[in-house]
Amino acid sequence: MSIADFSGRSRLDACPGALQVHAAADGGLARVRVPGGRLTPFQLRELAEAASAYGGGVIELTSRANVQVRGLGPESPESPGSDPDNGTDSGAGGGFAARMAGAGLLPSATHERIRNILASPLTGLPCLPGPPGAGPAGSADVDGAGCPAGGGIVDVTPLVGELDRRLCARPALAALPGRFMFALDDGRGDVAGLGADAGILPTGPDEAALILAGTDTGLRVPLDGAVTALLAAAEAFLDELATRDVTAWRPRKRPLSPTGGTGPGEGPGESSDDGWDDGWDAGDLPGRLTAHIGSAAVVCSVRPLGGRIARLRLAGRLPLHAGDVLLLRDPGRVRGEVRVLARASVLDPRPPGLRRRGAARERAAELAAAPPDAASLLRTHLLLRTADLAAMGCVPGRPVCGDWHADPAHWSRLGERLPEVVRRHASAHPLEPGMPVEAARHELALPERRLVAALVRPPLALDAGRIVSGPTGRAALPAPVVRAVERLGAELSARPFRAPEAGRLAELGLGSRELAAAVRAGALLRVADGIVLLPGADVLAGRLLARLPQPFTVSQARQALGTSRRVAVPLLEHLDRRGLTERIDEVHRRCPAGAGRGSSPPR
Repeated sequence: MSIADFSGRSRLDACPGALQVHAAADGGLARVRVPGGRLTPFQLRELAEAASAYGGGVIELTSRANVQVRGLGPESPESPGSDPDNGTDSGAGGGFAARMAGAGLLPSATHERIRNILASPLTGLPCLPGPPGAGPAGSADVDGAGCPAGGGIVDVTPLVGELDRRLCARPALAALPGRFMFALDDGRGDVAGLGADAGILPTGPDEAALILAGTDTGLRVPLDGAVTALLAAAEAFLDELATRDVTAWRPRKRPLSPTGGTGPGEGPGESSDDGWDDGWDAGDLPGRLTAHIGSAAVVCSVRPLGGRIARLRLAGRLPLHAGDVLLLRDPGRVRGEVRVLARASVLDPRPPGLRRRGAARERAAELAAAPPDAASLLRTHLLLRTADLAAMGCVPGRPVCGDWHADPAHWSRLGERLPEVVRRHASAHPLEPGMPVEAARHELALPERRLVAALVRPPLALDAGRIVSGPTGRAALPAPVVRAVERLGAELSARPFRAPEAGRLAELGLGSRELAAAVRAGALLRVADGIVLLPGADVLAGRLLARLPQPFTVSQARQALGTSRRVAVPLLEHLDRRGLTERIDEVHRRCPAGAGRGSSPPR
C-alpha cells in the first residue's frame, strides 16, 4: 500500500506535546491530546489549574479537538530532550506535564504526540430537538429510532478508546509525526471530510468506509475491525518511509473527488465549492447527494447553475447561514459504497426562483462574483427584514423603514418610479383625490404600506391614506365637473335650499363619483345622500332660523327656508351636528345664542 508523500523534508518533527514543549515568543507552548475531544470534569479542572499555575492561564482549543496552553516558564532548562535550536524545550513544562499525567491525560510518554483522534462531537449523546428554525415550531424530523434525521449511524466512543489504547501499545507507531490525524466519523459526515490521514465513515451499523488522506479508498471494513484497519494504515505509512529512507510529515493531502453545491434554510440553497480542485464544474455533480453540516445530514437534489455554482433543494429544513461550509457526500449506487465528495460554501440560504430561460446562467454569474454578505443578499432579494438578514448570518446595516433593509439601487429606483405611478393613477381616475397607498404598494410590489410612505417625497404628500400631487381643491376637478357645478350654483343662487333631485343632477352630469369629487374639493356641501347645496348654505340656514320665534318646528323651518320636507329634515339634522341648532324634544328645536355668526354665506 503506497500512501506516502515523499516531500524531501529533513527537519525533525517539532509538533508540540505535553513533554516536548514548543519555544514560542510568549514562552513555552504545550499541547495536550484529547482523543475524541472528551474530558471529564476532573481532567478539565486539573487542566485549568495547571494552565494558571504554570502558564498564561488560558486554555486554547485546537482544530483537532486537542487543547494547548501557552506561556509556560523554563522550569529546568537542562532537562534531557531540550533542543532550543529546533524550537523545542522539554524542560519548560515539566511541572505542567506531571499534572497532566496525574490527570490521566498523558498515558504514554512515547506516544503522547500521536494521539490525534478526531471523532464526531455529538456521537453517543442523547438525541436532542433540532435547532431553532430547523422545522415548524422547533420540531425535528426523526428516524425510526427516534433520533433526528441527521444523527449518526453508530456510537464511535468505544472505538475512540480502543484506538487510543492499541495505538499506545504499539511501540513502532511512536514514530508517527505529530500531525498525523485519525478521524472516527459516526455516519453524520461531520469529520470525514476534514482531511484526516486515516479515518472511517460508517456505511451501515456493521460496516465502514476506509478513508486515507481525506479520500474514500473504496475499501469497506467491518466496524469491529475498523481500529485494526486504521492501525494497519498508519504502519503502512511508516513502512513506506523506512523502505525509501525519507522523511514525510503526513500522507499526501489529495483533493477529494470534484463536486460542489449547497443547501438552504427552508428550501433550495446555492453555493460554491471551496476550491479543492479547479478541474470540475457543477455539471459533474450527481443528481442526489447528502449535505452535512455539524451533526445534521439532509438528502438533497442538485441543480447545476453553471461553472462551480449549484442549487440544492433539501428534503429537510436547516438553519443555514451565508458562508457556512457543508460536506457533500454521495451514497452511491452500489450498496455499501460511500463517496465523500467535497466541501461547498453557502452563498444564499434562500435563493429566488428561476422562472425564465437563461435565469440559471445569469444567477451563476451573479453568485460567482458576489461575497456571501448582506449587500450581496440584498442585491438578490431587494428587500429583507432585520431578522431575515440575521437568520441568514449577516450583520444588518441601517434600515430604510422600520426593520426593513433595501438594496440601495433598488430603493432609489422605487423612489423614481413612485411619482410616475401616482401621475398615471391620477390620469386614469381623475375624480379620485389621490392614489390610495395600498394601490401604490401593489404597483411597486412592496410587502408593506409603510414602505410606500417612506418613499413619498415632495411634491408628493400623504393625505388620509392617499398620495396626492399637483393642484388641490376646485382646481383639481376635471373641466366637465367644474362646468356642471357652476350650472348648479346658478340654479341655487336664487333659492339656496331647493336641492335638486336625482334626475336633475343626472342631467347636469353629476353622478355619485362627480358629486363625491366636488364635495372633497369644497365645491359643494353634502347634507345627506342625494342632497347637495352650495358651500355655506348651512351657515345661512342657521342665521335665518335664528330669526324665528324660539323654539320652532320642522314645518316652521321648512317655510322659513323655502324648501321641501325632503331637504328640511336632513338639513336640520346636519345643523344639529354642527351646533347651529339643538333639539329640545321630539318636535321642537332652537338656535343657541350666537349660532350661525362669523361664517360665509353660500357662494
